[in-house]
Amino acid sequence: MFWTPLHAQIDRSLKHRQILPRGSRVLIAVSGGQDSLCLAKLCLDLQPKWEWNLAIAHCDHQWQADSQTNVKQVQELAQTWQLPFYLKTATQLRESEAEARTWRYQSLIEIARDRHYQIVVTGHTASDRAETLLYNLVRGSGADGLQSLTWKRPLTNTINLVRPLLEVSRQQTLEFCQQLNLPVWQDATNQDLKYARNRIRQDLIPYLQQHFNPQADKHLAQTAELLQADIAYLEESATKIRLEAQHQSERAIHRLVLKSAPLALQRRVIRQFLIEVLPHSPNFQQIEKVMRLIDAPNRSQTDPFPGGAIAKVEHPWIQVINP
Repeated sequence: MFWTPLHAQIDRSLKHRQILPRGSRVLIAVSGGQDSLCLAKLCLDLQPKWEWNLAIAHCDHQWQADSQTNVKQVQELAQTWQLPFYLKTATQLRESEAEARTWRYQSLIEIARDRHYQIVVTGHTASDRAETLLYNLVRGSGADGLQSLTWKRPLTNTINLVRPLLEVSRQQTLEFCQQLNLPVWQDATNQDLKYARNRIRQDLIPYLQQHFNPQADKHLAQTAELLQADIAYLEESATKIRLEAQHQSERAIHRLVLKSAPLALQRRVIRQFLIEVLPHSPNFQQIEKVMRLIDAPNRSQTDPFPGGAIAKVEHPWIQVINP
């Protein structure tokens, strides 16, 4: 095995963060691009040390006429590396980035569940993190959105998503692939400026680097890392307050307990509460209209949420009532 500085960096990071435990069953999501190929080769080379049980999964969106060539290339690479290969092929074309991402993660979950893999790893990098922060910023996201990509998050109760390359730049993955002569697939959709993330990657970040800071992408990724630690602390604090304030019925929350908390925690407590009692994740406007009930007169209520539920003051409680 050819040991590079990137091998050493990832090995140190895994020891520090403990996100890929020794002996885990790990499913590697490989698109064929430079980031996922870099990740797959690093996992393969580190496998003897970490004793993982590895496999490769590929999701074919069928966005391009030659997508089968990409499938064949990834499959042949898996065979060369003597790793199991699993393929999911889209049965309908998904136009938007969000729809494609939802289908891709659902496909990876199905493979991991059916084949008993505990962890799905993806090749998201620090560059992706910077782009996601900017994408969410212009959409009006709060701090949770600005933390963008996290090192680890649950996909289901038994399957976790892990991103081991969040301290690695896209330039590093490119150099790694070139150094090891890995067969990188050039996805033409990455050049299509109708997708917002491509415009951020090709237009906005180079503009920021040229006119504001040559290391803008690196510093944006660092901002996301700092926010992640702050948000973890705030979420833990909010959960403690919600458990104190929430009625045993789980559809009412004590507004006097809420009133004693700082504003940032009030919003987080209400968001956690609404996630539990509504069939959808609340947006900022929906959280704010419940916030106004903290000091509202008795019997005050909100207009209906999607689905028809309302929040109503029955002092000292704020209740969510279904239609």
